Amino acid sequence: MIIDGKEVNGGLAPYIVAEVSCNHNGILENAINLIDAAKWAGADAVKFQAYTPDTITLNCNKTDFIIQEGLWKGRNLYDLYSKTHTPFKWFPELFKHAKKAGITLFASVFDNTSVDMLRKLDCPAYKIASMEITDIPLIKYAAASNKPMIISTGMADFKEMKEALEACDNENVAFLHCTSEYPGTVEWSDLSRILLLKVYLGPKAVVGVSDHTAGPTIIPVAATALCAAIIEKHIKLEDVAAEDAEFSLTPDAFKVMVDLTKYTNEAIKLRDFAANPSRQLRRSLYVVEDIKKGEAFTEKNIRSIRPGYGISPKNLPRLLGKKADQNYRKGDRIT
Repeated sequence: MIIDGKEVNGGLAPYIVAEVSCNHNGILENAINLIDAAKWAGADAVKFQAYTPDTITLNCNKTDFIIQEGLWKGRNLYDLYSKTHTPFKWFPELFKHAKKAGITLFASVFDNTSVDMLRKLDCPAYKIASMEITDIPLIKYAAASNKPMIISTGMADFKEMKEALEACDNENVAFLHCTSEYPGTVEWSDLSRILLLKVYLGPKAVVGVSDHTAGPTIIPVAATALCAAIIEKHIKLEDVAAEDAEFSLTPDAFKVMVDLTKYTNEAIKLRDFAANPSRQLRRSLYVVEDIKKGEAFTEKNIRSIRPGYGISPKNLPRLLGKKADQNYRKGDRIT
């Protein structure tokens, strides 16, 4: 998978997405500062959410439109999204600043108007939030732009994931495991599902994680150890209180997370041990007493010792009793 010219797959260090969401608190300057913070912290991309309260819900006070559980329990959906949305008119300036800062910017889409707005700005990828994974018409509309698609799975079952994949009608698709808890908990993170997604979606599937846990960055690190190709995590400014702040990282903490995922990726890479200089310290067969040509090899004149420039010690029984084909001096390797 290629996002804005960068390869994304499970064999590389994870592609880090800094999710801004509503952490700008409705202030454009905060949004600009968060782009800079994401770049400083080492993120590969910064992501916003493109919706308005009128495109994502209905201005209605019926029970259906009141959140029943979780962090925003009792809140009216329209009122919540009125406070948390990123105004469409900001996006041209956000893209311009991201380009200047040298970081990729893309956004989650929630209806056709957001896709249309982002297409005009040449948005390099589209994200489908977990709550929208069953909106097949929306996925098809976004995928028609022929841009990479990143889809959060949330509460979706495998059948719904497969339907979303088929709606994209291309191979440039990634799925992010998440639990749709806000904030998430470590005990319900269910990271083994990353492996199940790789099996179910096929060996070429690009699979990552969208982490909503608060506190330590154990989930991104553990996901990296499971070869997650993408890590999405919320970022916030140090001194700005926002709706998503509880499960977001400050720039300093985000940078620590980025570094830890890179270290973890280095730790799990398969290496060619044959190229390890320490191989020179392994044991091999050496002459330990001078041997004349025609003299027999014995346990007294050849031994298995360090370093490892001679032949393997497994050849010792085969050589014992055989006659030397040349003169050897103490310290000569047997080759």
